[in-house]
Amino acid sequence: MNISYQPASPIAAWAKVEVEVEESVEAYLGDSAQISCLYNFTDVESEPRLVMIQWFVRVSGSSSRIRIFYGDGDQQIVDNNTDYSGRIEVTSDGRESKLSIQDVRLQDEREFLCQINGLSAGNAEGRTHLRVFATPEAPLIEGVSSGISVTNELPSKVASCETRNGFPKPNITWYRNGSPLNSEPGHVNVLILVTRDSSGFFSVQSTLEYKVLKEDKDSQFTCELSFFVPGAIRTAESSSVNITVHLKEGETVELRCQGDGNPPQPFTFSREQELDVDLESSHGDVLTLSPVSRKDSGIYQCRPLDSEGNSDVKGEMQLTVHYLDPAVVVPKESEVMLRGEELTATCNALSSLKTSTIWYKDGKRVGTGNTLHLKDATYQTTGEYICEVTVPSLPALHTSGSVNIIVQGGPQLVGSDQDVQLEEAAGRTVNLSCEARGRPLPSLSWSLSSSQSYQEVVSRSNDHEALSVVSVLVTADFSAVCNASNDLGTESKTFSIRAIPRLTSAAPFSPAEGSGIIIVVIILSLLLLAILGSVLYFLHKKGKIPCGRSGKQEM
Repeated sequence: MNISYQPASPIAAWAKVEVEVEESVEAYLGDSAQISCLYNFTDVESEPRLVMIQWFVRVSGSSSRIRIFYGDGDQQIVDNNTDYSGRIEVTSDGRESKLSIQDVRLQDEREFLCQINGLSAGNAEGRTHLRVFATPEAPLIEGVSSGISVTNELPSKVASCETRNGFPKPNITWYRNGSPLNSEPGHVNVLILVTRDSSGFFSVQSTLEYKVLKEDKDSQFTCELSFFVPGAIRTAESSSVNITVHLKEGETVELRCQGDGNPPQPFTFSREQELDVDLESSHGDVLTLSPVSRKDSGIYQCRPLDSEGNSDVKGEMQLTVHYLDPAVVVPKESEVMLRGEELTATCNALSSLKTSTIWYKDGKRVGTGNTLHLKDATYQTTGEYICEVTVPSLPALHTSGSVNIIVQGGPQLVGSDQDVQLEEAAGRTVNLSCEARGRPLPSLSWSLSSSQSYQEVVSRSNDHEALSVVSVLVTADFSAVCNASNDLGTESKTFSIRAIPRLTSAAPFSPAEGSGIIIVVIILSLLLLAILGSVLYFLHKKGKIPCGRSGKQEM
């Protein structure tokens, strides 16, 4: 109970009011709730003539309050325009005020305050928290549809459990064979997702991840829902799910039989297919199968040795051993194709579970599914094709196979031009290159016209390509033919070479040098003329040269 005291006003300092309320009141969603407020005046000579009673609610997430009711000796007023207008009723009898709330909602989860004011007799208030409960839906469990391998290093998803529309938030606990599972790194992981819708209801989804062991093949997993109700905590258990534990050939399996006898009794084991044949157990209550194979699959039974023919005292379990046979590829090992042909290869592996097949060539993925189609084969199609078969639900099971594809065909010369035209200066050498693809490997040969000689400077080849380079001294026009041939055909390539003559040319004329020669000639001519003039003048002075008068000659 919650009792509040508040000193009176200074006029009557000796008076006080006692208010007694409950700390909390609980109610189901949609039901009605009653909050009682008891009050009493002490240290007063007489009861006050006027007592004012007010009810308030606390605003969510705030320290402020809103009044929802006022009452005194003359009037009882429910405040308008609040969340409680039309939903509350207050009754008073002089010692108690009782607030009744109809159709309780989730938003009513809050604090309600009762305030008593006796004027000069004093005033006080009490506070009560209203708690609202909504029962969640029954838990829905869903196990994984695929099996789980015991070889998985990390915990695998086992099941999920979900509940909706609860308030306050419910909790989910996981159980294995009736024992609770707590989070344990590397073994048990519990992932929880909590959501709250616009109406305020909680939904919880829990996912269980568990490191599966071989002995979990018969384990039962359940989830338990715990939720609050007025005055108590209730639980609801889901249905159980078991997991499919994948066992593969070659592993060791132990089947254990347990009874409730005291002292414990030894058991005999048998298979349903061979009930009259007892299987030898190692410790009386454990049957060990190692290494287990597909033929060990079946229903196993165990009975106490002293059951005296009582067929009802027995235990049974289904054991399924999964397997994946080696991949079978057709065509086998290798296949020869002609260039341009098509081929369909298949890869199959018998398995107890669904498989996935992927084809690879040179480390690159080239196809999916158990069928591979090769169309319009080229020499690049040649190579080894590997198919890898896996079991997605049991990664430890995998196998592979391969086929070697060989594409054959006549020679195919590399380069688009089959006829090549070249020019080269006479006296120089020219290199002619010829490359061909084919299988069988083509041989390359050369034939030259005009009795030209040549020298092969490069010759190399691999399993389907050949290259030859010859060097020829150009002396005249000639043609060279490269012939590529194998058992499936012949192809040739022609080179036509035109020789360009090499001519001897005079020294080039220089204008500067020509001008110098002309100047020298002119100077020499002038010198000769000057000498000739001097000789003639000297002879004339000596009289050796006649005057030139006609008919007269000096004797």
